[in-house]
Amino acid sequence: MKHLPLIGVLLLSACSPTAPAPAKDVAAAPAAVDVAATQAEVRTFIETYHGYYGANDLDHYFASFDPGLTQWWPSGRVDLATYEKSWREGVAKGYGTAKAVVSDLQIQVGPSGDTAVATYLLEVTPRVPAGKTATVERNQETDVLFKQAGQWKIVHVNYGPAAPPKK
Repeated sequence: MKHLPLIGVLLLSACSPTAPAPAKDVAAAPAAVDVAATQAEVRTFIETYHGYYGANDLDHYFASFDPGLTQWWPSGRVDLATYEKSWREGVAKGYGTAKAVVSDLQIQVGPSGDTAVATYLLEVTPRVPAGKTATVERNQETDVLFKQAGQWKIVHVNYGPAAPPKK
């Protein structure tokens, strides 16, 4: 019998039907995501977040955002620091929110369960200093959320005026 070089023996044994399959580095399959439970968590988060907004509870409201928040408003891109500074200054002057009502809330959950997109209508009654009038604003909002260290945070907001309700 002719002797094969060592490499040939290794190749033949690797291709042999009796040879064990090479070990694969396979990550464990992700656990199934409970979409309904995640949607309920996000729904509670959005309602609580807008409760802070409606109550002008700025510390809790701004804690709802990721520090790297990106936002699109009708006026353009707004960073978190600029938004927070202007909102705090406005509240200090007597402006703010008298009421915020979320409706038509729809939530999509990412496959891993730690990302979500919330879209909804937001009716805001502004708070204004005495002697001024405020008109209810109807807006449409999309929030992108990540669950980080067990807590939901808003990482992106797209906010703009909504069409008037159909009569």
